[in-house]
Amino acid sequence: MKVPLTLLTVVSESLLKEELLQLMREEGATGFTVTQADGEGTREFRTTEWEGPNVRIETILTVATADRILERLSADYFESYAIIAWLTDVSVLRRNKFEA
Repeated sequence: MKVPLTLLTVVSESLLKEELLQLMREEGATGFTVTQADGEGTREFRTTEWEGPNVRIETILTVATADRILERLSADYFESYAIIAWLTDVSVLRRNKFEA
């Protein structure tokens, strides 16, 4: 049976990868997918080698867990780093795979 959950997607500077994954673990994420991401936004296209690529992190969560993570991202990262995050409603099988 399908159940509704929330997909949290975060795109950020790669230097934040481990910090963000730890934050997500602390808030109850049980798994995530991490991929390299390139693009351009309000902070313009980043082209220098030392900055590295962006990272895209996706995790499926309950709404409450996703909201807690967004609150921490907003408080700790949005003002000082190139980072965006959004939520998408999803339907999944095996809900227990996505809850701590």
